[in-house]
This record gives sequence, C-alpha cells and structure tokens, in this order.
Amino acid sequence: MSSQSQDDHVFKALAHPRRRALLDQLKDAPRTTGMLCDTFPDMDRCTVMLHLKVLEEADLLVARRDGRERWNHLNALPIKQIHDRWISQYATHAISILDRLKSDLEA
Repeated sequence: MSSQSQDDHVFKALAHPRRRALLDQLKDAPRTTGMLCDTFPDMDRCTVMLHLKVLEEADLLVARRDGRERWNHLNALPIKQIHDRWISQYATHAISILDRLKSDLEA
C-alpha cells in the first residue's frame, strides 16, 4: 500500500467521532470487544465491530484473539506518521509566521 493510500485510510478512520472515541478507550490499555461495546451502550455490537474494522484497515488497531475474546490494541504509529508528514510541517510554518508578526508588532 502506498504511503498516500495509507494516509487516506488513517484520515478516513479518524474522521468519525465514534472511531476517535474508540481509540481514546484504547489509549491506556488494550480492551476486549465486549468491554468496548459496554462503553458505548447506544451502539450495537455490529456497529462497534464495523468501526473497529475501519480502524484495523487503517492500521490504527491491532486485534489479537485469546480464546473466545478479541483484544484490541492501539497502534499509534500511523498517527505519529501523519503528525510528522502533515501537522509538524504546517505547524512550523504557522509558528514562523506568528514569530514574524510578533517581531513586527514589537518593532
């Protein structure tokens, strides 16, 4: 998969607030699918599974089976790659503009 295609998958996965909420749940520790379903009682299990599938396709989530349980683990590397590729470059540019503005205003 090309880097741009992978970025597209990550952006798509992060675009939905429920998927971001699922990632927030996985930030501190892995959770079973059942635990995640219990956290979101307004979503049925099938909907949670569909969101988990999108996250897995974006490589933001790694699922491991342990007996009958499916443990979901956060993989934050794609988020770091998005930050390194997109956010940090634009943030650096914005900071330099603000720094110039500050210098101009103080002059």
